[in-house]
Formats: sequence, structure tokens, C-alpha cells
Amino acid sequence: MKPTELATQHDVDLSWQQGCYEWLHQHPELSLQEEKTAAYIAEQLGKFDCEVTTGIGGHGIVAVFRNGDNSGKGESSKQNLTKTVLMRADFDALPVTEDTGLDYASVNEGVMHACGHDMHTAALLGVCAVMDQRRDAWEGTFIALFQPAEEVTRGAGMMVEDGLAEKVPTPDVCLGQHIVPGPVGTVMSAPGPVLAACDTITITLFGKSAHGSQPHESLDPTFLAAMIVVRLQGIVGREVSPEDFAVITVGTLSSGHTNNTIPDSAKLVLNCRFYNTDVRDKTYAAIERVVRGECYASGCTRDPIIEYSAHGELTDNDEEVFNTVRPHFDATFGAKSVSAQRWTASEDFSEIPRHFGVPYLFWTVGVTDEKTWNSGGVPGNHSPHFAPAPGTLEAATKAGITAVAAYLGK
Repeated sequence: MKPTELATQHDVDLSWQQGCYEWLHQHPELSLQEEKTAAYIAEQLGKFDCEVTTGIGGHGIVAVFRNGDNSGKGESSKQNLTKTVLMRADFDALPVTEDTGLDYASVNEGVMHACGHDMHTAALLGVCAVMDQRRDAWEGTFIALFQPAEEVTRGAGMMVEDGLAEKVPTPDVCLGQHIVPGPVGTVMSAPGPVLAACDTITITLFGKSAHGSQPHESLDPTFLAAMIVVRLQGIVGREVSPEDFAVITVGTLSSGHTNNTIPDSAKLVLNCRFYNTDVRDKTYAAIERVVRGECYASGCTRDPIIEYSAHGELTDNDEEVFNTVRPHFDATFGAKSVSAQRWTASEDFSEIPRHFGVPYLFWTVGVTDEKTWNSGGVPGNHSPHFAPAPGTLEAATKAGITAVAAYLGK
């Protein structure tokens, strides 16, 4: 059965899937706290004929579906039977207060699935159901991986560090998807860099405290921090080529606790993103030069502390995998299979295929109804108004089935 036929004509009852999605949306849990969500996913997987392992790197879960004897029978079997395909979905939520008005809005105050991880999980469970019940249509090994803690870019690494490679067969290819603003049901894919690499940089500056009425007795770290913020903007504008991409965002600047005291320290927290590691390295060297130079110019007697964290690797789609999957996306979705634009967001998905040393493809699925899309007021990921339109779940499920069957379909 061709991938498009399996995705659109599988005859598997997925009427439960919307209820699954609504439960996940209604019961969001923050990164590293996804205990109930993980238990719910494991419960759903228990309905299928697969090997389930829970508690990987905290709340991570894998389900292995095996089909065929791997002996190779005929030309098509020779090509597909030994293939192992891994598809990943994340399932953590965000510290956002929901304002969608949905009947199944979050019941956990201040926590929301504002980035679509509930949709990713429900879609992958749907893929699992089809792969479980339509074993006549594929052969090989299918691995469904459910990852926690993506929002803090730790979940993939935690699963890897907890021995993921010893718990599942080594895949030949890894797949992943993310829902985004865009016409509902549109599937967007491209080879090469599609999501930016990112880092958090925390800079602690040390000055000298004094009374607010005696600034001449101080070494003002707030003024120093402000000068650094200004100079940082010149790095992208004057040191990075216009042909390259770089982002330096000062997300927080904190210093002092009262209006009449000049504090003795200040802290900057930066978010930086790139599509190219050479540009990244050049930019980071410039950031450190600016920080240390401004500290010297201000007469600081103590060196700044510069710390890197929350690293997210570049998501760089393999061209051969793209060329394998994209024709099947085109067949399944027709005009709604389009080329993806680079997205400046970041993901830790690629840590999984990088650990196994295998190629991968990561694509996006549109969630916005036509009226909202045409209005221009489109809620984005992480918005309290982010609410995927009807049709998103079906499209994401079909995309997953299509991509997996591109490798495992008979």
C-alpha cells in the first residue's frame, strides 16, 4: 500500500483521537513535571501491540512496533523490511494563562498547551493506532518516542543520557513535526536548516553600591548593563553579514531593589539564535568582547561571569530524507504540501537523531482557519490565544503516517 493510501484510506477508527487531544489540552503540565501526562500516554499505548518503556530521562516514553521477520522476501521487502523509523512528539506545556474560550481549556491555572505539544502527542498516538491495526500495509520496525521537557531544551538530552540507545533499536531515520500558524492542514517541509540553533547567555556584572544621592561613590552596574545592551545591538547590525542570520535578544535586565540605592550587581539574560555555527562562534566572541570591554571602560574591579545554558542544536533537514518523503506529502496533501520557510524558533528534536548518527526530517503543519489567517491577527505559538483550528489533528496524523510509510510501506 502506498503511503498516501495508508494515510487517507486506512479505515482505522480514530474517533477517540479528538477526545485524547482535548484531555491533553485540558490537563497541561510544565516541563519536568509531566507525570500525569506521561501516565495518560502510557495508558493509551497499552491498547496497542507494542513494547512500551516509560521513565526514560524522567517522563520520556518509547513504544516499539515490530512487524515482519526481517528475512527479506522479494524486491520490495529487501528495500523496506530492515528499515527502522523513529517518530517523536513532545508533550510538555508552558507557564501561560489560557484565554482561548475553548470548552476544553486548561484546568491547571497558569499552565497551557500554548505551543501545540498536545496536538503532536495526539497525532502520534493516531499514527501508532494505524501502524498497529494495519500491519498488512507495512513491514519493519516503528518507534514512537514521546519526549518531555522540550520547552526547556532538556528533554531530548535527558532521554539520551538515560540510555535511550540501549532501550530501542537504532533507527535508520528520525521524523518529527510541529504545528505553527499557517492555513489549516498545510504541510510545510524543506531540506537544510529549518529551525535555528539557540543558547541562553546569562551575564552577571559587578559594580560598587552607594546611596542614590551619592552616585559618584558608586560603580553603577545598571548604567554598565545599559551600555552593554546598546553595544550588543551593534554586533548583528555591524559585524554580522546581511547575508547571514543572527539574533541577540536581551530578555531580562535586573538590578537593584529600591529607588534610593545603587546596587552592587546587575544581570542580563540573552537569547541568541543562528542557522550557522561559524556565525554563532563569531557572534559569541563579539558578545564576550563587548561585555569585558564595557566592564574595563567602567573601571570594574571584578570580572563579569558569562554562563551559557539551554542549548538547542540547529535543526538541519537531510536532503535525501526530504527527497524521499516530500513526493508522498505532495501526493497526500496536493496543493497544501508547500515549501517551508526557515523558522527562527528552536527545538531539541535533532539531539535524538544526532545521538544515533542518522538523518532526519522535521516539518510543520498549519493550524489557522481561513478567516483568521486572512484577517492578519493570527495568534502565534506561546500566545494565550493559540487554538489550532479543526482539521489540524487530521492533517498532522496523515502527515505522520505518510512520512513513516515512505520508509516502511510495502
